[in-house]
Amino acid sequence: MTEEEKIKEIIDKLRPFLISDGGNIEFVKYEDGIVYIKMLGACAGCELIDMTLKEGVESAIKEEVPTVKEVKNITGLTDF
Repeated sequence: MTEEEKIKEIIDKLRPFLISDGGNIEFVKYEDGIVYIKMLGACAGCELIDMTLKEGVESAIKEEVPTVKEVKNITGLTDF
């Protein structure tokens, strides 16, 4: 399994928790140790998005794929 496949698998495991709160997550790409995702639905406008992203999504991915340096939420094509 490639690093990208593993990252997508982890995101798929996290997705039901986000959906249960009215949000969602979409994998965009993995490049140079950075995972680019889009937080969708209620997650996109939530005050706790940074905590969800860093303490939830990023820590889960880094635990399984140590080469990941960071997870970034993008809001538009100009963000990456």
